[in-house]
Amino acid sequence: MSCYTSATELFSIGIGPSSSHTVGPMRAALEFVHDLSTRELMAATEAITVQLYGSLGATGIGHGTPSAILAGLAGYEPETVDPAVPGLLATTVADDGVLALLGGHRVAMTPASIILTPRVVLPRHTNGMTITATAADGSQLHRETYYSIGGGFVETESAMAAAAGEDVTPSAPAAALPHPYQFSVELMQICAAEQLSISDVAWANECAVRPAAEVEAKLDAIWAAMHASIEAGLDAGGILPGILHARRRAGAIAARLALDSAERETSHEWMQAFAIAVNEENAAGGRVVTAPTNGAAGIIPAVLEYFLRFIPHDAAQEPSIIRRYLLVAAAIGSLYKGNASISGAEAGCQGEVGSACSMAAGAVCEILGGTPEQVENAAEIAMEHNLGLTCDPVAGLVQLPCIERNAIAAGKAVASARMALYGDGKHLVSLDTVIETMRQTGRDMSSKYKETSEGGLAVNVIEC
Repeated sequence: MSCYTSATELFSIGIGPSSSHTVGPMRAALEFVHDLSTRELMAATEAITVQLYGSLGATGIGHGTPSAILAGLAGYEPETVDPAVPGLLATTVADDGVLALLGGHRVAMTPASIILTPRVVLPRHTNGMTITATAADGSQLHRETYYSIGGGFVETESAMAAAAGEDVTPSAPAAALPHPYQFSVELMQICAAEQLSISDVAWANECAVRPAAEVEAKLDAIWAAMHASIEAGLDAGGILPGILHARRRAGAIAARLALDSAERETSHEWMQAFAIAVNEENAAGGRVVTAPTNGAAGIIPAVLEYFLRFIPHDAAQEPSIIRRYLLVAAAIGSLYKGNASISGAEAGCQGEVGSACSMAAGAVCEILGGTPEQVENAAEIAMEHNLGLTCDPVAGLVQLPCIERNAIAAGKAVASARMALYGDGKHLVSLDTVIETMRQTGRDMSSKYKETSEGGLAVNVIEC
């Protein structure tokens, strides 16, 4: 058994502002219309209705969930859709009451077709949504319930039932990995027995699924998109969407730092600016990479950009450094996804920012020369000091406190790596222990603090 999730899946290119509330629902809607087509039900479909439950119902409006669903039904994919398309579709549907499924078959759909039911939480996950296709006589043609489980990953009701042992329908076997592991202790044992780094383990697992050249190309594309989101955020100005009217600050910070850098050491302030830039792009609905979620998208890119710009290294080795960094981050992120959660709606922000901080800490520790034991220690330190972090977005927008939280977590990741590098990798609290603690903390956390905007800053900040 292995929890390993491919870096090419854990880091997916999409649009903001939320991987669980924007990217996931878009993928679910796209999967639904493809099912209609496969089942030859498209031509008979007269109308589509969507029910959003729990956290999706509570903060879906602020996260752009309805417009993302329309884009998915229209046939758009998060990886390639123009960020302006979902908003344009929402306007068209509101005006015309019609949506073209997969860009072709036209069905009746209005804003009222997407129903918000925040007080109803489905048993398998708080991010639940049910899509129904009906015929002209009102009869139901096809119905499916989806769960957006974090990071843009989507599972159907039947798939989750199978995972819970409630469905004995056999599934296709997964590719055999050369280094399967479920827990960090097993990963450490593999590294010790085979004399491998964590990035070596991840690389071998990736190459068991697809050719090495394809893995390299995908990792390079992921970093290119991450770097582009930093540059776009630093270049942009103005006001972020939504009722908070929050102003974009990354560009102004960078301009100030360009002057201050001649007077003093500013590398950590630059790292914070990189994180803010990415998360402002996310808040504006721009293109970002889930790392492992959109709400935490700035941390992993900011720490790597900091390393590349400010830490002496062999420039000729940069492609290898970048790939190793992403591979280590994925290896650690897989532990969180497999044994706890990367969903803010399920675990609070410790599941998003905490996981990303831990992933970045371990990843930068390895490229700074850390041993596997030091990498594991860095990842543990970072999460240990994010335990209990709540998800309380003001006005349901991925802006306050999310943007600044990424900047602070980037600094915490580097501090954790540096601390681990001054040790020998031996420590009292294991990464497995802190992951299990995070899982338990998320389970015990009140729903008010799990992406519902019903507690914390969300109810104490005036939305105007």
